[in-house]
Amino acid sequence: MTLKFDFTSIIDRRGMDSIAVEGIGHKVWGNEPTAPKEGFDSIPMWVADMNFATCPAVPAAVMERTKHPLYGYFLPRDKYYQSIINWQTKRNGFAGLKRDYIGYENGVHGCVTSAVQTLSAPGDRILLHSPTYVGFRADVEGLGRKSVYSPLKRDENGVWRMDYEDMDRKLKKYHIHLAIFCSPHNPTGRVWERWELEKAMEVYEANQCLVISDEIWADIAYTQHTPTLMVNNWAREHTVAVYAPSKTFNLAGLIGSYHIIYNDYLRDRVKAWGDATHYNEMNVLSMHALIGAYSDEGQAWTDELLQVLEGNCKYAYEHIRDHYQGVFAAMPQGTYMLFLDLTDYCQRTGRTLDEVIQAGWDVGVGWQDGRAFNGPCHIRMNMASPLSRIQEAFDRLDNYVFHK
Repeated sequence: MTLKFDFTSIIDRRGMDSIAVEGIGHKVWGNEPTAPKEGFDSIPMWVADMNFATCPAVPAAVMERTKHPLYGYFLPRDKYYQSIINWQTKRNGFAGLKRDYIGYENGVHGCVTSAVQTLSAPGDRILLHSPTYVGFRADVEGLGRKSVYSPLKRDENGVWRMDYEDMDRKLKKYHIHLAIFCSPHNPTGRVWERWELEKAMEVYEANQCLVISDEIWADIAYTQHTPTLMVNNWAREHTVAVYAPSKTFNLAGLIGSYHIIYNDYLRDRVKAWGDATHYNEMNVLSMHALIGAYSDEGQAWTDELLQVLEGNCKYAYEHIRDHYQGVFAAMPQGTYMLFLDLTDYCQRTGRTLDEVIQAGWDVGVGWQDGRAFNGPCHIRMNMASPLSRIQEAFDRLDNYVFHK
């Protein structure tokens, strides 16, 4: 395929403050890959950011703003909100989106914790799906709430599905009235179909359960993403949705997310907590980064990015399927993460998950222990690198880990 933008250059991130690179061999979060053995460089496949340069419109917008030498207190400009409205309407099918429904958040976690603080009480149980994005547990339990997990199940085709009966049973048993929903789902890579979302909302509605919907991966979907807010009228009035350009454009280091909340009461509650803590102040440069990202050039760049990421995921999925007996990975429908299940492999070979993970780290494959995501014998792998690096990683897995 012929691409206008560069997704093939290998960019050296050393010395540029990257956790994905600088964290290898050091203790930051406690689950970092160890440094590879001599003779191997590191291929970062753990932190969920990309090893691609962002869309050129982003640094162009930031640098244009930095030409003005004053960076004092500021007001978000109208173009910030209009950029979000245009982007979400065109790419994700939002209807009736207004500026009033949009609010800045320092991060998705910040919005999730604000919503948990204001929409539940200490000691309350909150429903999540399992496998679970690792940060949600901290968001819930760090605030004195308790996580209750409804396991996703693989169907006969290996597709991860929600268990609606289990969701309903646990909502009733534990008197749960708040759920954290991940759409598209990390780490499984599911992009929920509309009928799946409709059934989930039926379960939540029947149990008077409000929904916090993390949709940070909404733009990285290889099938149509349906926003939770757009499922039906009930979902629109009972959902706090969180978005960001950070996954799509590799902007996590700039900080800047936003909520979309149609319901006045929910919006007032979430906003009040963010305002009261004084943490939730927009950065002027992140505002301009979003405006650059959510531009016509950003639209074109994202279209090409999706082609590259889907191709990388397909390469990895097929390689695992064809070469690693006992290792299961579903082809992602969204995100750039693969979630490998090594249960059968470890049982067949007698190797432990720790041994396999370490064998990869030894040869520079910086994949991630999946147990933190409630995957008992799983590994999470990031495919957002030039294809040549993905191929190099699997060559090393072939020769040194799974022994071709």
